[in-house]
Amino acid sequence: MSHASLLKKLVLVVIGMFAFAFALVPLYDVFCDVTGLNGKPSLDVAEKSETVQASRAVDVSFTTHSQRNAPFEVKSHQYSVNVKPGEMAEVKFSAKNLSAQSRVMQAVPSVSPGKAAKYLHKMACFCFDQQPFSANQEVEFTLVFYVDTELPEEIKELTLSYTVFDISEATASNAVLAKQKAG
Repeated sequence: MSHASLLKKLVLVVIGMFAFAFALVPLYDVFCDVTGLNGKPSLDVAEKSETVQASRAVDVSFTTHSQRNAPFEVKSHQYSVNVKPGEMAEVKFSAKNLSAQSRVMQAVPSVSPGKAAKYLHKMACFCFDQQPFSANQEVEFTLVFYVDTELPEEIKELTLSYTVFDISEATASNAVLAKQKAG
């Protein structure tokens, strides 16, 4: 085999790898849609529900955990609630900065089963915004949501899970960059 032939094959392999890497994100999204994995709910404020399906009930449970030693403790005041599709529900959450420094928290929601994510609508959620905390500060948040009346009948329970991140360093870096651009 000549060097030119080997070079052509290696270039084709590199191009093929690049094309595969480029297509990986859309392929992953299609895979998640088909399998119902990775329940990413919308982070947009929902419109108020107009109808309630009184003949049906859905259990919605809540879990939280902090990522990579984020110094926050977040917990819901209720483990779960039983709601009728279309009915507005409120759940209180407590969040505490466990560090002796000011920190910024970001909560990222996910829904399980994943195919239920598009049927859980949030009107108010601490996940919509970055949440600044003073040292050792504790704050109470209210989640206001409803389950869409179009939720498939076979789904009788779902879990709204929050992963909490400490984004203090990222927000500090962004503030420095903004000052540099302004000055």
